[in-house]
Amino acid sequence: MSKVIVSPLYDSDVFRMACRQFDLAADAINLPEAIRDRTKWPKRCLAVSLPIRRDDGSISVFEGYRVQHSLSTGPSKGGIRFHPGVTIGEVAALAMWMSWKCSLVGLPYGGAKGGVIVDPAQLSTAEMERLSRRYIQELIPFIGPQVDVPAPDMGTNETIMGWMVDTYSSHVGHLEPAIVTGKPLALGGSQGRREATGAGVAYLLKRYLEDMGIPVAEATVAIQGFGNVGAETAAALDQYGARIVAISDHTAAFHHAAGINVRRALEYVRYNKVLRDFDGGTPITNEELLTLKCTAVVPAAIERVITPEIAARLQCRILAEAANGPTTNEADRVLDARGDIELIPDILCNSGGVIVSYFEWLQNLQHFYWSRDEVLTKLFALLDKAKESVAYQQRKFKFSRRLAALTLGIGRVAEAKQSRGLFP
Repeated sequence: MSKVIVSPLYDSDVFRMACRQFDLAADAINLPEAIRDRTKWPKRCLAVSLPIRRDDGSISVFEGYRVQHSLSTGPSKGGIRFHPGVTIGEVAALAMWMSWKCSLVGLPYGGAKGGVIVDPAQLSTAEMERLSRRYIQELIPFIGPQVDVPAPDMGTNETIMGWMVDTYSSHVGHLEPAIVTGKPLALGGSQGRREATGAGVAYLLKRYLEDMGIPVAEATVAIQGFGNVGAETAAALDQYGARIVAISDHTAAFHHAAGINVRRALEYVRYNKVLRDFDGGTPITNEELLTLKCTAVVPAAIERVITPEIAARLQCRILAEAANGPTTNEADRVLDARGDIELIPDILCNSGGVIVSYFEWLQNLQHFYWSRDEVLTKLFALLDKAKESVAYQQRKFKFSRRLAALTLGIGRVAEAKQSRGLFP
């Protein structure tokens, strides 16, 4: 097995975790040494200083990053997160996972990710606009519809994407909607994009429940994280007839055995921004939520929440990874040893967002737009295809589902690099 070597530039727990996953997958498919490092390391990273004028007239300087992991199969693709805990190592790991995800589901993209170290709650709307515009302005030499196409992520949304479209378009002298995805519909956004990731998580969970012979109407689900992905997952599962027994965000967690009223919870968060003081369930801790006895647990928040200790105490039948990298390498070994929990790995489970981002990009390039039903039908067809390819890889090589997904994604990126050769 390859030794895990991490560049000092990216060194962090989450980047080491991604590297460990890469090494396990590369060893499993005997990836030639000559192509390993080229496939593993990010192609390019950018760090930028972002001075903005605050509402009181003072100047604050923020730090931002953009990492482009691979451009071998097409423009790089990935979200932008505004969060106080952003690090360049985290951004690099997320870019790596995006490369493998795009490859797994057959999109002509490489992976990228961006981030700014900031707490959005501490900025006014006007300050947020200035920061968003300054960030995208600094990236202009390194992005473009055929180079790198950003999207929203934690702490950003379609409004921010609209400001970024305007900033880039002002620079090039004409409207260029294909520069970002996740935009408002009025600027070329796609029907179905806002709910795409959560809708995809819910659809795959329903499909795996069907494979296990469990009626969706009899399933109980606990969802950690109630941002866009967790909330849309809850809404879609509620529509399918599943019972959502627990929800949480960074401020609170609630359990209700008879089922959370999802519509009421969505309405509460729409007006209050967070779940704190929601009266639709019994307060519990996030750890208690993850270890509830239920059919499925959906971590939909941040990385590395399923630790070995949590993995040993899980009481679910399915672990559906709506977040990126929620399960540590050590916890993976615990799950493999247990053998009683079906895992839907992150690069498959949450791929709905980038799939519909791809649809949005296509619609922008063609200046031809689809209905919501068309978008979701195409989304579910691609998810089914990816699900079947992972199942085939599992059967063929006797891999775990995560290793099957990783080897498919990484192997296809490596094949593209090998086919293009090495420029002198």
